[in-house]
Amino acid sequence: MRFQWRQIANLSMQQSSRVQSQPHAGSLPPRPRFPLHLHSAAALAAALQGLIDACPPRRESQTLHAQLLTSGLGGTAELSVKLLVLHLRCGSLHNARAVFDGMPRPTNAAHNYLAAGYFRRGLPGEALGIVRRLAASTGRLDVFALSMAMKVSAALALPGAVLVRTVAEPDEILSAALVDAYVKSGLLGYARRAHAAMPEQSAVCSTALVVGCMNEGMFKDAEAIFESMEEKDVVAYNAMVEGYSKAEETAEGSLGVYKAMQRAGFRPTLSTFVSVLGACSLLSSPELGEQVHCQAVKSSLSGNIKAGSVLVDMYAKCGRVEDGWRVFDHMPERNVVTWTSMIDGPNHATFLSVLSACAHAGLLSRGQEAFQSMESEYSLRPRMEHYACMVDLLGRFGSVRQAYDFVRGIPARPNSDVWAALLGAATLHGDVDVADVAAREVFELSRAGRPGAYMAFSNTLAAAGKWDGVHDVREMMRRRGVLKDAACSWVGSDNPPLID
Repeated sequence: MRFQWRQIANLSMQQSSRVQSQPHAGSLPPRPRFPLHLHSAAALAAALQGLIDACPPRRESQTLHAQLLTSGLGGTAELSVKLLVLHLRCGSLHNARAVFDGMPRPTNAAHNYLAAGYFRRGLPGEALGIVRRLAASTGRLDVFALSMAMKVSAALALPGAVLVRTVAEPDEILSAALVDAYVKSGLLGYARRAHAAMPEQSAVCSTALVVGCMNEGMFKDAEAIFESMEEKDVVAYNAMVEGYSKAEETAEGSLGVYKAMQRAGFRPTLSTFVSVLGACSLLSSPELGEQVHCQAVKSSLSGNIKAGSVLVDMYAKCGRVEDGWRVFDHMPERNVVTWTSMIDGPNHATFLSVLSACAHAGLLSRGQEAFQSMESEYSLRPRMEHYACMVDLLGRFGSVRQAYDFVRGIPARPNSDVWAALLGAATLHGDVDVADVAAREVFELSRAGRPGAYMAFSNTLAAAGKWDGVHDVREMMRRRGVLKDAACSWVGSDNPPLID
C-alpha cells in the first residue's frame, strides 16, 4: 500500500503539537499514537517507500523519523535503510548518516546507499570511508560496492586495483569482478595490470581478460592469455569461440577452437552453438553449418528458440532458404528474431538468385538495377554474397577495373568471397596487377582455405610469363600446407569435419 506524504507529515505534526501542549510534570510524555494501519513494520515500510518514490521528495516527510523513534516502531534494519534513503532523497546527508550510525549492524544496502549519497554530493573521500567500513566488516565487496570503489578511484585519481586491495582482501570473485569492471569500462590496460597483480590468476579472471582482448580485436593477446591458463573450462572456450565468430576474417578461428574444446572433453553449450553458427554464416558455409546443426540435435539443443533462430538465420544467409523453412516449421515456439530471419532470408535469397541469373546471362545493366533497388526500393542492406555476385558480374561483362573500384567502395571490409570473385575476373582477363591485389587479400583472409585461389593466381602469373611469381605462390602453398585440388574451383573452399 502507498500513502501520500501529507497524510504522514500531518500526522507527525499533530502528534508533535499534542506532546508540546500537554506536558506532565514528573512523567514521560505520552507515546505518539499511530493509526492502526501503521502499527506494523510492513505497513510503515510501505508508507516510507511511498514517500521515497514521491516526485519531488518532500522535506516535511522527514519529521516521520522523530515520530518513529519515539513510537518504538523504527528499530528494524529494513525501516532504518528506508529512512536513510528518504533522508538522502531529501538532500540531508547529516540525517542519513545519523540513521546509519544508529544502526547496531548496518547492512550492505545501508553502506552502499550512504556511500553513493556521499559520492553524488562530491565527497569521494567520505564515500571511500564507507566502502572501507563495509570491507572491514565483511572482508569483501559486493558488486555495488565494487562499482563505487571504481568510481571513487577515478575521482581521487587512484588506480582501482590498488584502491580495492586497500579496502578488501583479494579473492577470486573480487579479482574477477575488478578485471570485468575494467573491461566493461573499456580500460583494458588497467584490466591487464589488475590481472597480472593477482596472486593466483584463476580461470574466471583470465576469461574476463580474454573477453576484453577479443572485444578490442587483440586476438593474439587473447590467444596468449588463453594458452597460459592452466585450467580451462567451457566458459573460457566459449569466450574464444564467440570472440572469433564476430568477423569473417577470424571466423575460421572460431571453428578451430570449437574442435579443440571437443578434443579436450568439453561438451558444447547453447552459447557455443550460437557463436559457431554465426561463424558459419560469415563464412557462407552451409556445409559446416549442417555439421553444427547435427551436433545441436544430438545435444538436444536444436529445439531451443535461440538456437532455432540462429539456424534459420544461418541457412537463409547461406542461400539455403528451404532448409531454413524446415527448421522454422519444426520450431516449437518462435520470436520476432525468428520471424525476421525467415522473412529477410527469402528476400535476400531472391535478390541473390536474380543477380546470379544476370551474371550467367551477361545482363550487366539489369543486374546493376536489381542491386541498386535492394536498398532504394526494398530497404534491404546487401550482404557480402550480393557484393561478390556483383563483382563477378562486373568483372565478366564490364571491366576488371570497374569491378575493382566497386570492391573499394563497399562500406564494410570485403570478405574472401568478394576478393575471390575479383581474382576470378582478373584471371579471366589476364590482369596481373588486380589479380595480385585480390590474391593477397584472399590469402590473408583464408590462409589455408581456397586452394583454387592459389592456383588461379599462379595460372595468371604463368600466362604473363612471371615464373618467379609462380614459384613464390607454389612455395607459399607448401609452407601453409595448401594442397592442390584439381576438382576445386576458384570459389571453392575445403570444409573439414568439425568432429574428429
